Amino acid sequence: MANSASYPGPSSDYPVIANFDSAHLTIGAGVAIFHLATARVVVCYHSTEGYWFLPKGRRDAGETTNTGAEREGFEESGYRNRLLPIPLRHRQPQAHNARTLSSPFVTEPVWTQLKPVSRSTQYILFWYVAETLPPDLDASLTQQTLVENGAYQVPPPFPAETTVKQRLAGEEGGYEPLRHQNTGVNEEEQLYESHLLPLDEAVKKLRGTIMADVVVRGWEAVRARKAMEET
Repeated sequence: MANSASYPGPSSDYPVIANFDSAHLTIGAGVAIFHLATARVVVCYHSTEGYWFLPKGRRDAGETTNTGAEREGFEESGYRNRLLPIPLRHRQPQAHNARTLSSPFVTEPVWTQLKPVSRSTQYILFWYVAETLPPDLDASLTQQTLVENGAYQVPPPFPAETTVKQRLAGEEGGYEPLRHQNTGVNEEEQLYESHLLPLDEAVKKLRGTIMADVVVRGWEAVRARKAMEET
């Protein structure tokens, strides 16, 4: 797949000053869900309007943006997922009491978009990188969902001491991530189809949007993490 140096992706805009009260601001999150073992990514398709997109949506009240990204990824695509810590240039400080133990891998958004909802309402959308869940964890959360009458189950975070290579050891034998059915929460989301696509095909279908660059940068970061772990 083309990297960001050769792919004609977008560049950041100039900083802006704007103020919105809670009645005029919507916060959302989206996610590129990678199947690390086969270098594929989940892409959704609107079956009636005919366009491709990465899953995204508004976070719930009181929900963290990270969890909102994972939940929206699941509801719109049917694939359980969790954010993947990646090496990423960012401007957030490390927690003061963890500076000596800080990891080079973070779960910060790779892109942030500002989009108007109306003439008076602003939408802020954070884009994250995630992975499909290991088969045993997917099965466990599915069982817990049944016990709790369909309530969404927040997955545990990626284990801090686990490498990508160790993580993939649990998927030997050609495991295919499970796409859960009927996870959309409204009539609109019931129209969405989802597909695990090779990276180049996904980027082609998303070309011209920030989502294509989320895939490109996300996979570059996955490869960078694997290289760092192997040195």
